[in-house]
Amino acid sequence: MAPPQRCPLCRQTFFCGRGHVYSRKHQRQLKGALERLLPQVEAARKAVRAAQIERYVPEHDRCCWCPCCGREVRKHLSHGNLTVLHGGLLEHLASPEHKKATNKFWWENKANAQMKEKFLISPQEYARFKKSMLKALDSYEEKEDAAIKEMAAQIREVEQSRQEVVRSVLEPQAEPDPEEGSSAPGNWKATNGLAPLSFSHVASSSQQVSHVDLQRVPELDWMETGQQLTFIGHQDIPGIGNIHSGATPPWMIQEEEHSSGNLPIGPSYEEFLKEKEKQKLKKLPPERVGANFDHNSDTSAGWLPSFGRVWNNGRRWQSRHQFKTEAATRNKQSHKGKS
Repeated sequence: MAPPQRCPLCRQTFFCGRGHVYSRKHQRQLKGALERLLPQVEAARKAVRAAQIERYVPEHDRCCWCPCCGREVRKHLSHGNLTVLHGGLLEHLASPEHKKATNKFWWENKANAQMKEKFLISPQEYARFKKSMLKALDSYEEKEDAAIKEMAAQIREVEQSRQEVVRSVLEPQAEPDPEEGSSAPGNWKATNGLAPLSFSHVASSSQQVSHVDLQRVPELDWMETGQQLTFIGHQDIPGIGNIHSGATPPWMIQEEEHSSGNLPIGPSYEEFLKEKEKQKLKKLPPERVGANFDHNSDTSAGWLPSFGRVWNNGRRWQSRHQFKTEAATRNKQSHKGKS
């Protein structure tokens, strides 16, 4: 009997020698493993002539399984903040170790010889990929420079608009005021010379500008002849004041009421017991016998229960006779107490 051997594709130990690689199950597993890797190799071959460079994201750390080498391979090639798409897989496919492992894999598993070239990258193709990667890197840097310049232009535009707004606000301060006379900014400079502008000067000038602007606003005459306005008086509620009229604030009134009265805080003990009993009744089934019965109501002597007593043994008619006997005893006791 042949010695046992382990098949990594089928993940089982077989004892049939080399005949296992020709079995239908092994060929099906081999075909599935190559088909899982083939789409990624085809996408990497497209990147040989047109390499793509993107900014690094954590998704670029993904790996793919190489059945020929029996290990995981980095799919992309990352360096710093940049990532070359499919660069890691192309580098692995062009390596001599992968070529040697592929030849051994094809020989041991008897795979189709026409498909072996699809999983190998020649040195000429890898050199072409390096050239396209350099071109893609230059174009990426140009795009980044253009984006930086555009962002800088937007920042300058925003800064310029902000300066124009500030200048439009500060421009009226330099205009001379004819009503001020000798206190105008021109006369002050002529008499006292130039001096550094301080915050108090800017504040005073802004107050003057606001005063001038307020004078320019036309005042409305509400007492013109065409408008009839009636004074309805103050709408104060009699007997109730407020803090402006010297009355006690409402929060002080509440404190006085609570301090003057000896009102208990919270529910009483009787209310607590009633609520506790209600909570117990809520846990019982609502459709139980006697759920709607009022235990505090007065019952006459002619009232008979429709069921036997719980703690008595016997039939229902015995409970009925016992109830009648107890009712007669109570009536006799009540007549004796009245007499």
